[in-house]
Amino acid sequence: MNKPLRKFRAGALSATIWENIGQKEGQPVVYNTVSFERSFKDKEGNWQKTNSLRTSDLPKAAMVLHKAYEYLICKEIAET
Repeated sequence: MNKPLRKFRAGALSATIWENIGQKEGQPVVYNTVSFERSFKDKEGNWQKTNSLRTSDLPKAAMVLHKAYEYLICKEIAET
């Protein structure tokens, strides 16, 4: 299984950056994707994950996604 390149957290919210390898015109290509989730405990006390947000989650969601974007842009600039 692919390990995350980087993970940004704010409370129960996280944005995870993944490095992937694909094919373009028969050549290997490296690209990044970002997954986003909110952790919570269910009625039985078990940790679960969802992509649904509450209104109060939106500022934290914007922050972790912005941090992921910033990291990827800086990484791209450093590689050129």
